[in-house]
Amino acid sequence: MLDVRKLQVLRAVVTSGTVTAAAAHLGYTPSAVSQQVAALERQAGTPLLERVGRGVGPTAAGLLLSEHAALISSAVARAETALADLRAGRTGTLAVRYFATAGSTLVAPALARLRADHPGVRVDLELADPDDPFRDLLRGRADLSVVVQPRGRADGRLDLHHLLDDAYAAVLPPGHRLAHREVVDLHELADEQWVGSEPPGPCLEPVLDSCAAAGFSPDFVVRSEDYATAQGFVAAGLGVALIPWLGLRTPHPGIRVRPVRHPEPVRVISAATRSGRPVHPPLRALLSALRAATPGTGPADCATYANG
Repeated sequence: MLDVRKLQVLRAVVTSGTVTAAAAHLGYTPSAVSQQVAALERQAGTPLLERVGRGVGPTAAGLLLSEHAALISSAVARAETALADLRAGRTGTLAVRYFATAGSTLVAPALARLRADHPGVRVDLELADPDDPFRDLLRGRADLSVVVQPRGRADGRLDLHHLLDDAYAAVLPPGHRLAHREVVDLHELADEQWVGSEPPGPCLEPVLDSCAAAGFSPDFVVRSEDYATAQGFVAAGLGVALIPWLGLRTPHPGIRVRPVRHPEPVRVISAATRSGRPVHPPLRALLSALRAATPGTGPADCATYANG
């Protein structure tokens, strides 16, 4: 196999025209350059240089290898530039997973900011598996996943970067007895029929836990795993619901939304990354963009709160 370093020495001799000039260019002694070329000739099995006047010139084999040495140098230079761009966060690929309600309110503005600041970074964006939002992370198929942090999750393989606490609000039909209230105490909904808006899992847990703390278990007469549909059921008078503020960014015109207290259910939204993995510049930039894109979550940020 030909030695790349010796090929570069040959190229220096060919472009310089003399061993002495090549040695000066490379910072070698003329003897060292001659030894490198002689060793390369043994590897090639044919002469690479010949006398031309007071200097040397390449044989056909020497010219061929010199041209390939130039291509190798160019490829190495391109590789070094690409590596520098990758290290600096100017290029690269990020695989991102997210859950539905975080898409338009959190992930979309964060990616817009990332694209503006790092236009060379490509993003592979997919919805996370609702049954296991950490699966792609742990299998190395994703760099980051926006998740609702499960209760009691303690996995040393993951780092959770807090983004926001998304509180749940009471969603009521317009004529409901509590619709005129500014704030609803959770226990006041104990005897109501309920519209479920969450699937089993970390989003439903804060609802059930808070209701238990208020002394009751909600009576779900209708179940929906879609916030828009749940709002429609409430507007039709089929029951009341607790929906997080992120799920109310596009409110149904036929509902009233009121903050809840004693206690206030809250789901914790985080960005998960693999523990122990260096946070390279594009990933660091995305985390920063997600934090900057975090919307307000409360009555002042929901148009429905002004209704009634």
